[in-house]
Amino acid sequence: MRFVVFVLYLFYFLGMNTSKSEIPADLRRSRGALSNQTGRFDLQRNVESDGWDMEEELPPFRTELTLEQAKSIITRNTSPDLPFDRSLNPYRGCEHGCVYCFARPTHCYLGFSAGLDFETKIIARPNASEILDKELRRKSYKPDTIAIGTNTDPYQPAERDMKVMRGCLKVLSAFNHPVGIVTKGTLIERDIDVLASMAQRGLVNVGISITSLDTSLSRLMEPRAPSPKRRLQTIRRLADAGIPVRLMMAPVVPSVTDHEIEAILQASCVAGAKAANWIMLRLPQEVSPLFREWLEAHFPMRSERVMARLREMHRGQDYDAQWGRRMRGEGHYADMIAARFKIAMRRQGLAPDLPPLRQDLFQVPLAVGDQMALF
Repeated sequence: MRFVVFVLYLFYFLGMNTSKSEIPADLRRSRGALSNQTGRFDLQRNVESDGWDMEEELPPFRTELTLEQAKSIITRNTSPDLPFDRSLNPYRGCEHGCVYCFARPTHCYLGFSAGLDFETKIIARPNASEILDKELRRKSYKPDTIAIGTNTDPYQPAERDMKVMRGCLKVLSAFNHPVGIVTKGTLIERDIDVLASMAQRGLVNVGISITSLDTSLSRLMEPRAPSPKRRLQTIRRLADAGIPVRLMMAPVVPSVTDHEIEAILQASCVAGAKAANWIMLRLPQEVSPLFREWLEAHFPMRSERVMARLREMHRGQDYDAQWGRRMRGEGHYADMIAARFKIAMRRQGLAPDLPPLRQDLFQVPLAVGDQMALF
């Protein structure tokens, strides 16, 4: 009997018992994605119904937290349009559920969906700080800024209890290692004690992501992220503690949030941000159908206009992954957004970036029990 229920459950969430892929609203309450379509690497994606699947009441999507013992923690990249060559991710998946998140396809590598799985099946890496300590101690290691929060948010709800990010920060502080953090999570305020100390040594800066000041719109796009007003308070609290903060309008969503550029920059400046930057909406791989599904549900009258703008910037495609174009697009609309952002920054006195972090302070601390290093 349990096997039969499992098969029915599987068929349901693979979208094979209905022509519609959308999951009923009561099962995905406070979630960003509307469906849970299988990803590229799911071996079950081509399974066909054998006629035994039938409609039944199923439980709502609950957040599931699993633990992963990481074997390595610092990820390298050679992308010419990223300002960092290494990053760290304490978590896989993100409960904030931002429907536009470009990182959603990374969940497909694990056999999960980029849809509701991405925001409900969260994987924590509790030994991240231990592995980080080992990697920083390697004789071949050369310090440079580690970016955290570039894929999934290190201050999502799971961090409240897991404290994986706090453990990593303590290691980085002990090594005098520079770090750049990007987050929507107000939980970062818990770590102001560590961050303020690092800031005094020129070792940290923080980017706070705000895509809209409209609370209702933010709740639709980023259902489990803190409200825009609350994020502005976080900017103020970090700035008051002497921690350099920049505003990140990431992404700018054509015909949905683009009219808010000037207002967001002004509010962020008042809150204490010293720099700002932006990224255009990106729809790689599985994100495109998820976002289009969301648009049709919430902004049906604007859906075609939004997608037309995106295709105009990406040579007729929903997304163009070419370096130099993927972050901001090209063409008249992209140029107009860039010009507006630049003018608004100048008006508010915001810099395009924060001062560079120090790398010359890096020093490997004594390991526990390493008494011989004293001689």
